[in-house]
Amino acid sequence: MKGDEPSSAAERTAMPRIRLGFLDTLIGFHLRLAQVGLFQHFARTVGRTGVTPGQLGVIAMIGANPGLSQTRLGRALGIDRSTMVSLIDGLERRGLVVRETAPADRRSHALRLSAKGAELLGRLEDAARAHESDWAQGLSAAERRQLIDLLRRLTPP
Repeated sequence: MKGDEPSSAAERTAMPRIRLGFLDTLIGFHLRLAQVGLFQHFARTVGRTGVTPGQLGVIAMIGANPGLSQTRLGRALGIDRSTMVSLIDGLERRGLVVRETAPADRRSHALRLSAKGAELLGRLEDAARAHESDWAQGLSAAERRQLIDLLRRLTPP
């Protein structure tokens, strides 16, 4: 209930910390909490551009791989087909992404960034790097590289 929430910073500080039990030993639990914090910070910073974390991933991957098919892009990002179609539709409506018939397979689409999308990607990269640097300021450069390496090892091929 809303009435049970502490109303001031002093009350929140005075409240005993909630015990996590076995959750405190689970990688997935801590990844989820980190993701929530990261996405909240993203919304306050990079999100001001009107781009979500998912859209950033799509734009960046298309920028790095012009001509990539929607199917391969979806697989690479772990996004199902219908969600990918919806994402690309939205980016296409905004004039950021162009769908073209794939030369090797006329049934699929090759994706590329429009000039507007390429310009936005440049601004997004700077904003995303600044956001991540601010969010992860408690980690040294070596710790950041180590964390990324560990996460890569946990990511399916």
